[in-house]
Amino acid sequence: MVRNVARERSVTPGHTVVFPNREKAASKTIKLVVTVVLVVSAVILLFLTFAGWSKFQGLQIVNIIWALIYVVMAFYIMTRWTRGLLPMAAGLGILMLILAVVSGTGVSGASWFDRSRSAFATADSIFGGQGLSAGALGFFTVLLIPVQALQVFFSMLGFSQGWNVETEVTNEEAEKRGYKVDKGDDGDKQDKKDKSSSAQPAAA
Repeated sequence: MVRNVARERSVTPGHTVVFPNREKAASKTIKLVVTVVLVVSAVILLFLTFAGWSKFQGLQIVNIIWALIYVVMAFYIMTRWTRGLLPMAAGLGILMLILAVVSGTGVSGASWFDRSRSAFATADSIFGGQGLSAGALGFFTVLLIPVQALQVFFSMLGFSQGWNVETEVTNEEAEKRGYKVDKGDDGDKQDKKDKSSSAQPAAA
């Protein structure tokens, strides 16, 4: 039986692992765009939930958790270039896009805008006061549609940029590229785990 062990690599003495695709302006731009779109999506979702609390009929916790997942994804993508989260962001974006289309346009029944008539009660907020009108809830729900479309597009575009591609360069070359190099105490060759041995751009 083979036990699960941490993947390790041997780094050539005097060299540092770098990520050339992360140095590109296009990659940095896409990373920033994905982060911003995820945060905007979370803000809109939380705003809808808190301002229309009484109308979500038990889905409040689901919406909050969904928004928190977006925030966590944004944090790891922005600070750690976590490429593996990009397909997840795209998948959740597709699902939220479908839900927004259904509830915002009334494809399968009454939309938020259909509930703006006097026969429907106004939503109550999480604080117990009057929440947003049905028309306002419909507007922010429809606003999620293009935001989620952007999230899906830029997440998959970022995934295609290969942020995980790595290569070894000399410590001097890594420093020229703006990486923080850990040369060690004695410079002897040692095995390091990928995460600990890989330098990160100083201004990523």
